Amino acid sequence: MINVAIICGGKSSEHEISCISASGVISAIDKSKFQPSLIGITKSGKWVSLPADTNFEITGDNLPEVPENAPEIKIDQIKADVVFPILHGPFGEDGTIQGLFEMIDMPYVGNGVLASAVAMDKDFAKQIFKAHGIQVAPGLVIRRGDEIDDRGLGYPLFVKPARGGSSRGTHKVKRKEDLASAVNDAFNYDSKVMLEKAIPGREVECAVLEKDGKVQCSVPGEIKIDPKFEFYDFEAKYLDDATTVIAPAVIDKTTEIQEAAIEAFISLGCSGLARVDFFYTADNQIIINELNTMPGFTPKSVFPKLWGVSGLGYSEIISALIETALSKSK
Repeated sequence: MINVAIICGGKSSEHEISCISASGVISAIDKSKFQPSLIGITKSGKWVSLPADTNFEITGDNLPEVPENAPEIKIDQIKADVVFPILHGPFGEDGTIQGLFEMIDMPYVGNGVLASAVAMDKDFAKQIFKAHGIQVAPGLVIRRGDEIDDRGLGYPLFVKPARGGSSRGTHKVKRKEDLASAVNDAFNYDSKVMLEKAIPGREVECAVLEKDGKVQCSVPGEIKIDPKFEFYDFEAKYLDDATTVIAPAVIDKTTEIQEAAIEAFISLGCSGLARVDFFYTADNQIIINELNTMPGFTPKSVFPKLWGVSGLGYSEIISALIETALSKSK
């Protein structure tokens, strides 16, 4: 039996979503192969041991979190053959915890230090995508102290933290008068803020998985959002049941989008898994939005949904990720 320590929570603004993902994995992991344990990282950064049957779920508008009063655990007390860090955002998806696992020679699921760090910084990732011939949205970067101006980019545009996630701190700005307040809010999440020209088009996503030594791509899925939302923000993603995933997406360039997703995965040096998000325009342009190295992982999340339509079940995905992690550590 392979012992798998599932790590959730963390110090980022996506703490709660990580907890929900962890419950999904524990409920679906193949217990004939793997013995799961659950480690939480509280919002203050304390590592704690949690019962493996902890049920993190959204109740109404209340999101779950790792309890601060749970029994504390030291990193060297984790008894596992492999760890599965279901951590989103800074300190979990940005290469920091991956570096820790590298230092203590602990096999771990997912992307390595460099790919995690680069993908987390959307500005750096865009430069790499462009160098590999993948089309990106026009944009610019504003840092603290810079003049807040669209510099001719035009409206509407999106304002987003360069190293944020789950659309927190992201705003669609339609007028110059609203730009400063949006940028200042984004600065609450990061010291570097991106402005990107709004791309009119359909939102299409692909799930990329490394399985049996091969990089494979799911069928694309289209994200449909209730018209009351301006864009795919945090509430639309997690709190409102406002999102529908149509998979397979009915588009003309399925193969081209899958190829672009795999190219994006390879260009950043990814391993294990990623969700790659695109805009598909009316004139059939494929424009990458971002690559997420640890996408939402609940049974209802886009990543497992896309693989479900592509013929791979939730438990099979989890097994593939763990087996890939162990094979890379040999």
